[in-house]
Amino acid sequence: MQTPLPESCRHASEALENLSTAVLLFDSDTRLLFMNPAAEMMLEVSARAIKGTPAAYLLRDPKGAIMRILRQSLRSGDALNQRALTLKRADDSTITVDCTVKPMPSQDGDTLLLLEMDCIDRRLRISREQNLILQQEAAQDLFRRLAHEIKNPLGGLRGAAQLLEAELDSRELLEYTGIIIAEADRLKNLVDSMLGPRRLPRHEPVNIHEVLERVRSLLLAETPEGALRVERDYDPSIPALTGDLDQLVQALLNVARNAARAVGADGEIRLRTRVLRQFTIGGELHPLVAVIKIIDNGPGIDESLRDKLFYPMVSNSEDGMGLGLTIAQSLINQHGGLIECDSEPGNTVFSIYLPLDVQLS
Repeated sequence: MQTPLPESCRHASEALENLSTAVLLFDSDTRLLFMNPAAEMMLEVSARAIKGTPAAYLLRDPKGAIMRILRQSLRSGDALNQRALTLKRADDSTITVDCTVKPMPSQDGDTLLLLEMDCIDRRLRISREQNLILQQEAAQDLFRRLAHEIKNPLGGLRGAAQLLEAELDSRELLEYTGIIIAEADRLKNLVDSMLGPRRLPRHEPVNIHEVLERVRSLLLAETPEGALRVERDYDPSIPALTGDLDQLVQALLNVARNAARAVGADGEIRLRTRVLRQFTIGGELHPLVAVIKIIDNGPGIDESLRDKLFYPMVSNSEDGMGLGLTIAQSLINQHGGLIECDSEPGNTVFSIYLPLDVQLS
């Protein structure tokens, strides 16, 4: 049986209808009496269909924190706050909210609970993006300085080894100078790889699905037949973006190879594209953004590595050098975009965001 909204709250509900903050009202049994349109949009439910539903069913919190503060507020009569609370919606997607619970006496002697929720996912994402960009810039600046300090003595070592090689007649000694030269070249190439791409992207229209099809073909060619499934889920309405096709292929291939190593034999990778409207990348709002998701069903990325995943020399695999994702992030940054990663066992998602309105300089 649905509890009717108390008369004393009906006038206030008209004002709550126009708030952008999500507001829900519960009775003392924590059953829903009212929710405003902002709460309907946040939780993706209909107020009419969900009225009378227990809070525990409506506000699915894996840790049970929201039910604890509702009950505690009801017992103590105090307003309580909870920050960065993760809730599950009906479709199992998650949102992060700051919430405030306020007990309210009603005319019939019952105590009502007013719950205000503010979705902070967008603020958290912008903060995370800015941190990723700052990390990338700091890492590149550090390695540019190190490269200068490393490559100068390497050049001297290589030159001295060549001069010594010209004076030697012994085959055994020539082998030693050959090792010195080869190792100096290897270290120089490693330093160059850590610095990432040095060529600015070309300015040309690029179909992102052409990029993904090339990536898919290369990925399948590099793995034994039947060992890897690469599924497509494309949005054909995505317009062309301005960029460098070869650099975008390289960036997405680096991410896809990382996924292929993670899933191993009989794994699956999904390539998904969508369009986002009015989306912020690194604090800048773009009217249209293409998002490419590379999803694998591997074991996931170790939690200790997730915050450092795009640093040079950081790898989740034993045989990886830890440069592929760093280079990919640098290439996507040059296109005004960003790469993010979310991972749990069986579902690792690399999201590549590319603005469709950027004119590259």
